[in-house]
Amino acid sequence: MSTSQHAASSNTPTRTNGSGAAAILSAGIGAFALAVLAIAADKSAHIAGSLIFYKPTGPLSGVTTTAIVIWLFTSGILEWRWRNKTVPAGLINAAALVLLGLSFFLTFPPIADLL
Repeated sequence: MSTSQHAASSNTPTRTNGSGAAAILSAGIGAFALAVLAIAADKSAHIAGSLIFYKPTGPLSGVTTTAIVIWLFTSGILEWRWRNKTVPAGLINAAALVLLGLSFFLTFPPIADLL
């Protein structure tokens, strides 16, 4: 590599993936939170009662609202911590896919009824 090529490559800013990784992982966490809250509200009358934010919709209003708040909070914290960093995207994508898969699995009615 010549001196001019080396100088040009060292002046190129490095790309970070922290913001994208934060969005992906927080989506997985939000989906998992939705599944856990839905099962908890279905199985516990006390939890269901505490998740009624809007009476006509019942606990569903609290389940979805709380899951969205968890997703936004997680997204904000991860974005703040990772915005200028390069993080292991493969590991984060795998974790997000596992969380998404678990959320689908937990909300499948025969599985949810077993819990």
